[in-house]
Amino acid sequence: MGVTDKWRSAALTDPGRLRAENQDRSYIDDTLGIFLIIDGLGGHAAGEKAAETALEAIRAELETSGGETKQRIRRAIAAANNRICELAQENEDWRGMACVLTLAIMNDSRVTVGHVGDSRLYLIWNGAMRKLTSDHSPVGEREDRGELTETEAMLHPRRHEVFRDVGTRRREPGDEEFVEMKEFLFKPDAAMLLCSDGLSDLITSAEMSEIIDRYEGDAAQVVRDLVDAANRAGGKDNITAVFVAGNEFLGNHSPQMADARARHSITRAREGAVMEVSHQGMSRARQVLTSRVAFLIYGFAIGVLLALAWR
Repeated sequence: MGVTDKWRSAALTDPGRLRAENQDRSYIDDTLGIFLIIDGLGGHAAGEKAAETALEAIRAELETSGGETKQRIRRAIAAANNRICELAQENEDWRGMACVLTLAIMNDSRVTVGHVGDSRLYLIWNGAMRKLTSDHSPVGEREDRGELTETEAMLHPRRHEVFRDVGTRRREPGDEEFVEMKEFLFKPDAAMLLCSDGLSDLITSAEMSEIIDRYEGDAAQVVRDLVDAANRAGGKDNITAVFVAGNEFLGNHSPQMADARARHSITRAREGAVMEVSHQGMSRARQVLTSRVAFLIYGFAIGVLLALAWR
């Protein structure tokens, strides 16, 4: 588990219940603010080789290259892509290997994301959990357009097909149809989750949110609970989760959040009482004002009538 003055982070990868090998990889560098998940594609040896190659290439590129964050991410993912492609051409057993991945870099309070495939990044803030990346798959596109519900997409027979990957053909960093780029503000009371489809295909975002809501400062416990939930749901694929919580993030079910909600309720009650007293005071003032105005009007009318009668 990593701890800085701005966030707490943890990563966990697990082969699941049905597979002997693990083609997923995860990586965290809290010093550089790097968070990465990779899901290998291909046979047993090929998928693992693709994921490991991508991890090595991205780490090397990010550690040595400078410049603007978006360009660093594009260069790193392109370097991984082309290295996988070269190895696949050199070794018959690795032909067709590739991977999908999500890479996030934190600079101060801004996160820049490079994404290819159907791994995911979720932002948790203000009581809501929102998927910020797109699934580069036929089923994922239909889910994102609202043509399929989340549950329907999870059960779809073509769920694992992707039309973007890292490694099947050479790419340049500037290819617009390669790396999806996202940027967002990461506030101190926010959290984010990166995960492979071994997690998101087995538990819903609502179930993920329920687990994250129990966060009490232990990021490692969150990723353990997420992986355990996916394994209880069948564990059909490798499962990887990277969780990052801002230093002011509190799960909705934590004692701290309960105390905060209680204090907020008391504050609102006090504010309501003050508003009610103020409202009552204004009502009395209106009553007094109304009675005085009515008295003046009645007095004026009587004066007019007396004047007419005198004439």
